[in-house]
Amino acid sequence: MAGIMKALSTFEINSRFSDYLPRRPQRTSKATNQNAHPVNCTFATGDRRLRCATVLLCWLSAVATCATRGAENQPPPGFAALFNARDFSGWKVPEGDNGHWKVLDGVIDYDAESEAKGDKTLWTEREFGDFVLHVDWRIKDAPYVNPNVFVILPDGTHARDIRGKELRMALPDSDSGIYLRGSGKYQLNIWCWPIGSGEMYGVRMDAKMPAEVRAAVTPRTQADKPVGEWNHFEITVRGNTVSVVLNGKTVIPGAEIPGLPPRGPVALQHHGGKKDGQWNSPPALVQFKNIFIKELDK
Repeated sequence: MAGIMKALSTFEINSRFSDYLPRRPQRTSKATNQNAHPVNCTFATGDRRLRCATVLLCWLSAVATCATRGAENQPPPGFAALFNARDFSGWKVPEGDNGHWKVLDGVIDYDAESEAKGDKTLWTEREFGDFVLHVDWRIKDAPYVNPNVFVILPDGTHARDIRGKELRMALPDSDSGIYLRGSGKYQLNIWCWPIGSGEMYGVRMDAKMPAEVRAAVTPRTQADKPVGEWNHFEITVRGNTVSVVLNGKTVIPGAEIPGLPPRGPVALQHHGGKKDGQWNSPPALVQFKNIFIKELDK
């Protein structure tokens, strides 16, 4: 705000706002008004003033937008930034990745084509136990049509047709996720399925898990924004309980998960591959920013 006020002073604006409004034309005699058009002239002057005011307001809006962007990557009170918006300090880039995980304009950008021979996922160097994690993410594009998108029911099982076969849909899809406590099994999905992001696929699909657990890790609602737009996760992990809020909506209210490791690093998931230059599975065409964590006292 101080910067905006300083910029305003350079304009030396001394006029009242009313000076920029069209004025009521002055009464004139017929003798002085035979060939003139005072109404048009007066409003033309007002229009010019309004245009000047509009330009100024647009400029102020641009300044305010820049100021807001400058607040990016500023953690809330009590939180620490896991990503500094400049480089991968504090992260383990997969060996042999060859620049596919990169920092682009202050965000983590991935093209799903890491050349690493082993694990292609991006991990934090530190491990965490109980925490609240904030992550902004967006899917850049969904070029792959996934023929195996299941209709997921509230209990986590798949809907079936009249012959008892699992229903499948072919939908555009991209796929990534957030790994919790060092294990891909305990990931929160980021994808394009109708059930929505935030589900814990590895837990929901584990037939050995109790039915109530598989239901608990299934999103209560689809809270994703359209592909291309930014989304916001708020993830709370305390003990063996995981809660997920996506874009202000609680999608996992508090799932108690048997076997959840006590500690481990956080990771941003790789997914997808190509054959003959074409995607053969949903790619992780994703970006991440504003990654903040608050470690919780036990």
